[in-house]
Amino acid sequence: MAQVEIRRISKTFVGHTAVSDIDLVVNDGEFLVLLGPSGCGKSTLLRMIAGLELPTLGDIVIGGKVATRLQPKDRNVAMVFQNYALYPHLTIYDNIAFPLRVQRVEKSKIDQKVRWAANLVGIESLLKRKPRQTSGGERQRTALARSLVRDPQLFLLDEPLSNLDAKLRHSSREELRRFQDRVGVTSIYVTHDQVEAMGLGDRIVVMKAGKVRQVGTPKEIYGYPADTFVATFIGSPPMNLVETGPVTVGFRPELFLPRASFEPGAELMEAPLRIRRIEYLGGDRLIYGTVSSSLPETEVISRIPSSIPFDGAEGEEVAFAVLTEEVRRFDSETGLAITAPNTLVRRAGHV
Repeated sequence: MAQVEIRRISKTFVGHTAVSDIDLVVNDGEFLVLLGPSGCGKSTLLRMIAGLELPTLGDIVIGGKVATRLQPKDRNVAMVFQNYALYPHLTIYDNIAFPLRVQRVEKSKIDQKVRWAANLVGIESLLKRKPRQTSGGERQRTALARSLVRDPQLFLLDEPLSNLDAKLRHSSREELRRFQDRVGVTSIYVTHDQVEAMGLGDRIVVMKAGKVRQVGTPKEIYGYPADTFVATFIGSPPMNLVETGPVTVGFRPELFLPRASFEPGAELMEAPLRIRRIEYLGGDRLIYGTVSSSLPETEVISRIPSSIPFDGAEGEEVAFAVLTEEVRRFDSETGLAITAPNTLVRRAGHV
């Protein structure tokens, strides 16, 4: 295991800055997720940590040793790619054993480590099969086992679940989390999928255009976004944002509910919602509509669980509200979160 320090790292290609001045510490044994849209620089950052790209500026320190210009083979890191990069003509056993044979490890030790790693990820019964005879999730576990036998101090995972279907991604996500909990190796995971990030990460690094926008636990990122980009990138549906002049107020759809569902005397921000469309999703309903009052009309979404009665219809205007403590405030010009008390949000006030 190892702590990783990213010190003022930048990477510039011809006419394009992919990563810009990033400072970051990954704690020993932590599962850190790099999250952001395509082209935000997360994979480039991971490749620099792996040694596959050389930073334009800055340093990378792994386990207390400056690794900026070390070759990948000298960093003692293991990388799992999106396509797993398994040899189709080799058995699962031989795929896992391959890096040990390259290192000329004794045969008895190879067998011992292969079976140990296969047992750890639950594929000991598949060792005689070829990759084409296994499922996507089993190939993913084979790639993990192959990395594990090298005793790496750092795991790097570049969107390893993106080729799996939705159901398999869910089960593989659970397996990945249990795997990391068992081995305790520092891990850095790249994804554009917020569900993966929220479900896997001890902490999440949200990136956009080569820069870090926020670092925090899933709860911090979701509940207290640093800016309007994070507020709308995290969450499905995303946070509602309503501009009120110099301040933009934000509130999560699942917290924006019919006024009648709140206890009497609750500190609320109220907003009349004109319903445009209702989606029934079984366990809950998505209510699409607009809020106006003294503001330009703004599209918002409410997510109402089936446990809360609601008989509103399309075209109606219904009183909705959110607890004032759940309202987030952002500077309308910069998009940055405001921590000062919000004088625009008051008991029984309106947006």
